[in-house]
Amino acid sequence: MKLVIQTPVEQPYLAVKAGFGESLFKRLSPPFPPVRLLTFDGSEKGDYVSLELNFIFFRQRWVSKVVEDLTTDREFYFIDEGVELPFFLKKWQHKHRVIAVDSGSLIRDEIDFEAPFWGMSLLLFPVLWAQFAYRKPIYRKYFKNPVGQ
Repeated sequence: MKLVIQTPVEQPYLAVKAGFGESLFKRLSPPFPPVRLLTFDGSEKGDYVSLELNFIFFRQRWVSKVVEDLTTDREFYFIDEGVELPFFLKKWQHKHRVIAVDSGSLIRDEIDFEAPFWGMSLLLFPVLWAQFAYRKPIYRKYFKNPVGQ
């Protein structure tokens, strides 16, 4: 299934690119499940991010690898793919795009995911949509002033 969420922000795209670090990643974590960041290498090809999701009665690891990144004169993006996923996901690919627009930048999350079976993918869609919609005000605030302020 595919999920796309866009958020306009006030900073130029290269400033937003510079802000895509560990500090922002930690702020983007939703309240549930609580997430513990185990590894954050960055957003360049070959980098890894690993997390531990705490579902109260059990924990799940999530490891993603950045498989592609590119910066042009109008856009920055990187793609991470799930290497070790929680039980409710069979496939995960997330393209993080930052696109230059007249008023700043557009952050566009393009997610392609699959659960172990189709019906579960349908159930996950609104949950994942909510998890990424949760990021919108965080992005707006984080990139309203000079990066990270």
